[in-house]
Amino acid sequence: MTQAAPKLLTFDDFIARYGDNERYELIDGELIDMEPTGPHEEVAAFVMRKVNVEIDRLSVRWFTPTRCLIKPLGTKTAFRPDVVVLDKAAIASEPFWQDEPVITLGTSIKLVVEVVSTNWQNDYARKVEDYSAIGIPEYWVVDYLGLGGRDYIGNPKQPTVSIYLLANSGNQYQKPAQFRGSEHIISPTFSSLQLTAEQIFATVN
Repeated sequence: MTQAAPKLLTFDDFIARYGDNERYELIDGELIDMEPTGPHEEVAAFVMRKVNVEIDRLSVRWFTPTRCLIKPLGTKTAFRPDVVVLDKAAIASEPFWQDEPVITLGTSIKLVVEVVSTNWQNDYARKVEDYSAIGIPEYWVVDYLGLGGRDYIGNPKQPTVSIYLLANSGNQYQKPAQFRGSEHIISPTFSSLQLTAEQIFATVN
């Protein structure tokens, strides 16, 4: 017996039915359950708090929305990042922003953070591809359980923060810098950030 393929959603359908439901995002028209857990939310909240302290310290017109979707233009995809830093001065160019918290332009985004869940392939592969394509300059993958494949975080697998930066060509990421244990995270967006990988991971211990 063959099973019917799941019905694909348009972006408008997704917004109407799931726009306010933080459990789901859309990839190529397919509804994706992000499978959030309590510890996942603890890690995301800790990183957001540290980022907001830096935004205040720098006195820049950046902010971290509590709900936001990233939609590559011309696609049936809408990612729901765990943490995103937006540039207040740039979002005036966003076509959806006045009606929906939807971002389409890399120029509006300073930094995106994804906290890895069981569907880690999306964070390490698909989002690396799409976030680089729209020009997001800095992308963190916070893998606090060491779930990612060995090709991404090495062998033996261990909790890792991977930071992807755009290459000079501007349309793909360089090989990520990776941080573990007591290593201080190096972020071009927040160059004075005082944060180690183990401080993030200790959030859930």
